[in-house]
Amino acid sequence: MKNKKAVIIGAGVAGMASSIRLAMQGYEVSVFEKNTYPGGKLSAFQLGPFSFDAGPSLFTAPHLLEDLFAEAQVPMDDFFSYRKLEIACNYFYQDGTQITAYADKNKFAAELALKTNEASEHLFTYLKNASDAYKHIAQIFLNHSLHYFPTLFKAPILKAITKLKGPYLFSSLNAYNESKFNSPKLVQLFNRFATYNGSNPYKAPAMISLISHLEQNEGVFYPKGGMISITNALYQLSLKLGVNYTFGASVEQIVNANQVVSGVMVNQQKIDADIIVSNMDVYYTYQHLLGNATKAKAIKKQERSSSALIFYWGIAKEFPQLDLHNIFFSADYKAEFDAIFNTGALCDDPTIYVNITSKLEPGIHAPLGKENWFVMINVPANTGRDWLEIEQFYKKVVIKKLSAILGENIEPLIEVADVLTPVTIESRTSSYMGSLYGTSSNSKTAAFMRHPNFSKEIRGLYFVGGTVHPGGGIPLCLSSAKIAAHLIKDANQNK
Repeated sequence: MKNKKAVIIGAGVAGMASSIRLAMQGYEVSVFEKNTYPGGKLSAFQLGPFSFDAGPSLFTAPHLLEDLFAEAQVPMDDFFSYRKLEIACNYFYQDGTQITAYADKNKFAAELALKTNEASEHLFTYLKNASDAYKHIAQIFLNHSLHYFPTLFKAPILKAITKLKGPYLFSSLNAYNESKFNSPKLVQLFNRFATYNGSNPYKAPAMISLISHLEQNEGVFYPKGGMISITNALYQLSLKLGVNYTFGASVEQIVNANQVVSGVMVNQQKIDADIIVSNMDVYYTYQHLLGNATKAKAIKKQERSSSALIFYWGIAKEFPQLDLHNIFFSADYKAEFDAIFNTGALCDDPTIYVNITSKLEPGIHAPLGKENWFVMINVPANTGRDWLEIEQFYKKVVIKKLSAILGENIEPLIEVADVLTPVTIESRTSSYMGSLYGTSSNSKTAAFMRHPNFSKEIRGLYFVGGTVHPGGGIPLCLSSAKIAAHLIKDANQNK
């Protein structure tokens, strides 16, 4: 291959990973990003002496990054390091119960037995099932295009079918969890994994239970320097491989001739390309870059995933009962998800997630004796509502709830503050309606309804990122880049 050119639209995780993989294939790669920084949702910012990761805050499946650096034949340690955590998450319930999800399954089981009287064998069986499902079913989903049949011949389909249990397809995650645990607290704890792809555990299929494998079997990790270190590592690796970036440059159009890509328009100038990979929301790609209103309308009909309202607070105190990851559950989980996906009603008792990176690196992300709080609640995707009013409502609700559980009024402790709403998520990352994961997984066929990693109509056009197969979140975005790169390689070999 000589002088082949690839254009990547968007410098999110999947866009950067795609640029690395195409550079390894010999392409001359150019990335165009409308923002002035790489990373997309995986960015960071400073508020006075406090620093915050702006978006994704959970790091699992580090082997995906390790594999990428290994394939590039570049030592990862030169750019990135991480460590495994002893505690995956702390859970706080309305009745005062606190559960520590230890990375050690035996310690976790003992904790559950003590706090909920749940038999340890229930946890071991659940996680064993999740492990089997992940290793034999999810690996096909994560490593192969479900829409391109030749790649499926490379996948161990028959072995996966033997592991495909009826409940995975025909039961909701909640119904499945109720059949596996006696304690409602445990059902709620494992229901929360539906939020990892912005879905409703009372509708999403039980197959989502396999997500728990990543956190409770493989472990939760912390990247030195915070989540932004992942973005920095991918960016520096791509630069080392010769990838060219243009920031502050919005792609205006994908140009094709006779249904074959020929380039993109940037600042009214055509940039030639043999391959185009869109890391932009697939809806906006069709609506704005391809001018295909029909296709965009079809995507628009699919139910959006949930969005998020995030408060970034610099707290003038340390709370020893909190760790890196903390969940404060609502008393009525079903009502909360009904509000998010059905009624749109404001919830006076939302589940609250608090992430505090200063716990792992004291004095780095916040001054000593203080903490940087990333405080998130799940909310509906934006439908044109008054988010300033909603923000003010939830700020009061969140402060009241956290203050009650922690035993201290936290409002006077907030030194600096910022907020991210579905509106700002959409404006900064072109995520349609501010939905974090594109479409939801609230149906049995959701996995197959996600847009493929290639265009069936335009040769040379590919798609990566959270709005296409296999879905949102850092591991799936890295997987989408790998799948797209394999499709491109296969297409070149078959010419």
